[in-house]
Amino acid sequence: MKITYVHHSAFLADLSSAALLFDYTQGILPDLDTNKPLFIFASHRHGDHYSDKIFDLGNGSREVHYVLSDDISRKKIGEEQRSHISFVKPGETLTLSYGTGGNLALEITTFQSTDEGVAFLIKVNGTVIYHAGDLNNWRWEGEPEEWNRNMAKNYSLEVDKLAGEKIDAAFLPLDPRQEKNFYLGFDEFMRKAEVLHAFPMHCWDDYSVIGRLKSMEVSIPYRDRIVMMERDGESFILEQEPQIHE
Repeated sequence: MKITYVHHSAFLADLSSAALLFDYTQGILPDLDTNKPLFIFASHRHGDHYSDKIFDLGNGSREVHYVLSDDISRKKIGEEQRSHISFVKPGETLTLSYGTGGNLALEITTFQSTDEGVAFLIKVNGTVIYHAGDLNNWRWEGEPEEWNRNMAKNYSLEVDKLAGEKIDAAFLPLDPRQEKNFYLGFDEFMRKAEVLHAFPMHCWDDYSVIGRLKSMEVSIPYRDRIVMMERDGESFILEQEPQIHE
């Protein structure tokens, strides 16, 4: 499996039978085999996670499926595109068939975000991928303590549903704007789920937070599974062991 970090929270997972694109708004996409179906996910309506330019990717002969959070407006989506869209709410599971005669399947489970929309857990041909969207422990300095406690509680309730889940690649927020609280959601997820490769996202181009977390004592149990990234467009080939950087 090849993972390309596109921009902000957008990643492309190129698998042997399909390609999965998450939360694309901008950035250069690598060339893909047009014989592979492309599944495009959008976790919620925020402008740094969703753009209607994703529908331009459906032009041509490629087989394209869209999986969009139900909070995304349908008003600007044409009838032709709607026939290829599955709108999802939190707490749903759906299976999308693809390939010759529909002999392959993508199983998608959604989780309630602590902000807007959903997080995605995808299982396809023995590979498991998680994209958090804006599901995170959004603890902020200056917010009332009760608000922050409720945030932490709600985040834990969702992450507990993934406890013990074996995940090949997880895309998780690591937001420097949270100051000293930047690592809390990432850390809790890594301690509860069994993640082989953890990709930080939502870093607002400040990749120093990745090294900062890896240098902290709290990350000792999983720091070798955190993928270091420095720029848009980086690609990583995932094997059974932590990533090989191209």
